[in-house]
Amino acid sequence: MQPFDTVIRNARVVTAADTFTSDIGIRDGRIAALALDLPPGLEEIDAAGRHVTPGGIDSHVHLDQPTGDGSVMADDFFSGTLSAACGGTTTVIPFACQQKGETLRAAVDDYHRRAGDKPVIDYAFHLIVTDPTPEVLREELPALIAEGYTSFKIYMTYDALKLGDREILETLSVARREGAMVMLHAENSDCIAWLTERLLAAGLSAPRYHASSRPMLVEREATHRAIALAELVDVPILIVHVSGREAVEQIRWAQSHGLKVYAETCPQYLFLTADSLGCDDSFEGAKCICSPPPRDAANQQVIWDGLENGSFEIFSSDHAPFRYGGPDGKRAHGEDASFDKIANGIPGVETRMALLWSEGVRTGRITPQSFVALTSTNAAKMYGLYPRKGSIAIGADADLVIWDEGRSVSISNEMLHHNVDYTPYAGMQLSAWPAMTLSRGDVVWDGEPRGEAGRGRFLPCERPAPAQARRRKTELPL
Repeated sequence: MQPFDTVIRNARVVTAADTFTSDIGIRDGRIAALALDLPPGLEEIDAAGRHVTPGGIDSHVHLDQPTGDGSVMADDFFSGTLSAACGGTTTVIPFACQQKGETLRAAVDDYHRRAGDKPVIDYAFHLIVTDPTPEVLREELPALIAEGYTSFKIYMTYDALKLGDREILETLSVARREGAMVMLHAENSDCIAWLTERLLAAGLSAPRYHASSRPMLVEREATHRAIALAELVDVPILIVHVSGREAVEQIRWAQSHGLKVYAETCPQYLFLTADSLGCDDSFEGAKCICSPPPRDAANQQVIWDGLENGSFEIFSSDHAPFRYGGPDGKRAHGEDASFDKIANGIPGVETRMALLWSEGVRTGRITPQSFVALTSTNAAKMYGLYPRKGSIAIGADADLVIWDEGRSVSISNEMLHHNVDYTPYAGMQLSAWPAMTLSRGDVVWDGEPRGEAGRGRFLPCERPAPAQARRRKTELPL
């Protein structure tokens, strides 16, 4: 028998369903054997009884994405994927964003050029549909779905990105017919604009007023409306970056009524609050501007409860990297820009996995199996990458994380590998961090970054099973 390229010994293997002790035999970048006392490999790694989980899939990241407002994302496909690997993530799915007036195909071609030979780990693309012309809906979108771009995002806010309700319905209809997964950014654009105008008119322009311009009800209303539109079309949807109780209540209602409504949340809604945007008018709060904004401690508990009770399928970073200093990040519109002009988003691709393992698994809030589901397996299934990605199983890619637990880790920006000059989680004390990350059997992190630019592969995605419509009996010509 051909020898294993690598054998990981004495692993406490965790999947979304089980935990068991095993050796892991790796051959040609894939898992070839799971058993005790495997024959020697060309390389040997002793896990020493530590937990070994599937490599993370961060299914909501923004890398080198055009913004159109003068700001520039700090991470490209090299720094972003390197940072991900150092944090235990082995697959990322960023967004090829259509510009209004341009084609979806142009966005995809441009994004492949931007990725080039930079990625350290494997990657797929979501689409962002901003201009659903008849040609896009009739020809481009179905063709791209058939080519492996089987998920796309719709915005209900931001003038450069948002779709109206009729456009959403038309786009959802294509997703239903073609078997694609639709992600929705659910915030009411008109409510935000109305509140923003009145806040600015009253001289309330500091970063902390970003939260005031986006209260929970604007997320609640848009989540309710997104669910209603999806119910009309009879198509599954995924509500992204859910922040608190009011949106969760809408999602739980839909799920309890048998609708295929999935949900995602992010670290900022577990570890940051509205106070992170500042308690005074200093610009420092710009570091934590993201949308929806962080809420309060009571809503943090709601999100933890949702992770525990199954309300959420996905735990992503929503990594949107803008530098705090310099002229092209958070300050692109000036040193004292009003909250509505500050680049929207925070970094988090490298800290996502350790935050949830340390503060979720090690505190007993969630099980190790739930961690694997939330950070890897469910995303693989939701976006058409399973079973190649998202599990520790024979034939799957050897994407693995060996965890170092029980030592104190104080998060600092200096220890991270992104190209951002801050982390919103600085000073947090964790009790776990990835000791080693393997991507298709290659060690890409072992306390030092080992991955090389260009080793990451693009992953065409299958039509995901969770995106299949219920096919209810209806008189409507859907």
